[in-house]
Amino acid sequence: MRPSGYQSTIESLIVRVCPGDHRQVQRRLQELSLKAWCSSDGQLRVEINNDLEAAQVYSVLQQFVASRTELVEWLEQCWR
Repeated sequence: MRPSGYQSTIESLIVRVCPGDHRQVQRRLQELSLKAWCSSDGQLRVEINNDLEAAQVYSVLQQFVASRTELVEWLEQCWR
């Protein structure tokens, strides 16, 4: 039984990752026990069920799409 006010929603987010990085991203997400796979159209798909999983996906993707400057700034903010 679900608590009152609970809503089950499915949302999609498309993030462009260099095709050469798909397998690395997929492998890292699977190492974190997330369901990730490449669909028949070549897109990387990830199942996200909660906030923690969303944060993990965000963190992994940042490693591949963010600039070095952005990553340094993010790391510095973590230590403040």
